[in-house]
Amino acid sequence: MSPIPLRSFGRNADTKISAIGFGGHHLGDAPDEKTAIQMVQEAVDGGITFFDNCWEYHRGKTEIWMGKGLKGRRDKVFLMTKTCPHGRDAALALQMLEESLRRFETDHLDLWQVHGMGFDNDPDLFIRPGGAAEALTQAKKSGKVRYVGFTGHKDPGVHLRMIETGFPFDSVQMPLNPFDANYHSFAAQVLPELNKRGIAALGMKPISGHGEPVKKGVLTAEEALRYAMSLPVTTTITGMDSLDVVRQALRVAQNFQPMQQAEMQALRDRCKQYAADGRFELYKLSLRFDNPEARIAHGFPLDTQQVEVKEMLGSSENTGSAFPKQQ
Repeated sequence: MSPIPLRSFGRNADTKISAIGFGGHHLGDAPDEKTAIQMVQEAVDGGITFFDNCWEYHRGKTEIWMGKGLKGRRDKVFLMTKTCPHGRDAALALQMLEESLRRFETDHLDLWQVHGMGFDNDPDLFIRPGGAAEALTQAKKSGKVRYVGFTGHKDPGVHLRMIETGFPFDSVQMPLNPFDANYHSFAAQVLPELNKRGIAALGMKPISGHGEPVKKGVLTAEEALRYAMSLPVTTTITGMDSLDVVRQALRVAQNFQPMQQAEMQALRDRCKQYAADGRFELYKLSLRFDNPEARIAHGFPLDTQQVEVKEMLGSSENTGSAFPKQQ
């Protein structure tokens, strides 16, 4: 067993983060708070330094649980969360930042990203006067965040238009796995642009979000993780909802051997027949994977059977959806 490899955070070469990252959303699916705290602690102690989260995950529960797990370990990690104004004003984004900092019980984030850029007008809403771009700039200038970026899992074209706004992003997060290579590919369209510009590329959904291709025997979790980690990325963020999954990720990362190009191509070829209709990448296609806060902000209908919509409807807390959407 070796230490988990560390990689430069894009053009910020002095900042190093672990080649595998702890995905925050699935933490909210842990059986209880005690287990969630133990998961975070074992991940840090095993060498994972990059921690992903988001203001709207499970109505804030994942930030609270992760914050408790990081007590006494905060200085060992690179902590990221996301803001969810979804086209609304900078003031809302900054309010979300303050809420996230309170939940984590920290005075700063290492990375703050705009969450879920996926609709055609998102780049224009982001960069407009009074939009979220101003919030990212202000937060970085104030020292409450070190770096800023954006995320999304629907459309590589929207990612490219976000980059073309000219905003000085430090990072961009996107789905990267063997199926992506053959279907609306972020690896083919976005990743080369990030590498050219020195923007840290953050891969997510290496096992297609909920592991369906592993369950159906198309590939193994280790193959999926090794493939994603072998791409030219800064880190590969993988969801963890149990201690067993944390330990599996640690085993792969601590024993990581990059795939050779021929091995990667063979895996892409194996997955190609399943990639054409997006069956293992429904987050690029399906309403089920759209975050409800984003759909509300854009005036789109909700899927009332979606887990996060059910959580929202059952919550008495004030959330971003209580604010009027930007016209």
